[in-house]
Amino acid sequence: MKIIVNGEALEIRAPTLAALLEELGKGDAKVATSVNEAFVSKTQRADHTLHEGDRVEILAPRQGG
Repeated sequence: MKIIVNGEALEIRAPTLAALLEELGKGDAKVATSVNEAFVSKTQRADHTLHEGDRVEILAPRQGG
């Protein structure tokens, strides 16, 4: 299916947000996620089903001041 990840159109196989992170090589990364501008917590990712056209944001924490 086609979705948008961090502004980039991708063709994916992953049925869930957790599976998408694995597919993108970010399964173990500490990241924040949202789908269609709604925050999805780490505990909800395995149950969050992705749909054609979803807009996913994956954000890594940054250090700085």
